[in-house]
Amino acid sequence: MPEGPPAAPWRVVGLPMKRKPLTEFSIVQLGNERVLRVRADRSYANLSHSLAAGSLGYTLRWRWRLDQPIEGSDLLRKNGDDTPIRVCAMFDLSLQDMSFVERNMLRLARKASGESLPGATLCYVWDQKLAAGTELPNAFTQRIHYLVLNSAGTPLLQWVSHTRDLRADFLRSFGTESSTVPRLLGILVGADADNTEGASLAYVGDISLMEQ
Repeated sequence: MPEGPPAAPWRVVGLPMKRKPLTEFSIVQLGNERVLRVRADRSYANLSHSLAAGSLGYTLRWRWRLDQPIEGSDLLRKNGDDTPIRVCAMFDLSLQDMSFVERNMLRLARKASGESLPGATLCYVWDQKLAAGTELPNAFTQRIHYLVLNSAGTPLLQWVSHTRDLRADFLRSFGTESSTVPRLLGILVGADADNTEGASLAYVGDISLMEQ
């Protein structure tokens, strides 16, 4: 992509039902390569890429680097639930696979936001407090689960590459709700610093999906 705002089919999506500053996404030249810069400043947003209907399991690859972590972030608490960088996979989990409460909460959220919110979202995150390998639900909703891939032990300002089996990771996080992996709805990149009122800076490159 040329430098500047990411082009379609990528689109920036803010937090439904809340007016908050949007995290900034831009294609920039970093050294001799062009990458995605993700800058949060007391903000929230995701850069989302929808996939064709019927998409199934994939291997997801990308690389990222964290230049500025968020001071005070704590994924175990609502007022600390901020991530300086995340790469997420959205799955079409059926409402029938959810509990009665979760099912109705998602219906209300979809109606209020006007967005076709996914039934399950798996987010790979870089977190300075939790150990790499930690898996936990989002502090606000069971519809989002985090998997920490990098932590305080990973040096800042350096690229780190990842390859993930989305099928296996979905079952790890949502296997108590569904023993089968639903179709993949899309991929997103995001960062937020609205709960801590902090700031962060990260870069992402070479995102790719491959059929298993």
